[in-house]
Amino acid sequence: MKKRKAQFSYVIWKEGRYFVAQCLNVDVSSFGRTRNEALKNLEEAVELYFENRPLSVPKVQSPSVGTKTFEYV
Repeated sequence: MKKRKAQFSYVIWKEGRYFVAQCLNVDVSSFGRTRNEALKNLEEAVELYFENRPLSVPKVQSPSVGTKTFEYV
């Protein structure tokens, strides 16, 4: 099977003992004990996501990270 290539944007953060990696182009995330492991696991998860789908990657432009306080009951 021919390998396909595409560029993806991602974000990584620490949550407890693990690093969480989330793809910004498609709703896929993974985790690992290190940043590198989380990114490697994310790459595998994205590959599985596109395994039986056309490779159509939405572009992410100018992502930003922020915080906001929400009130809830």
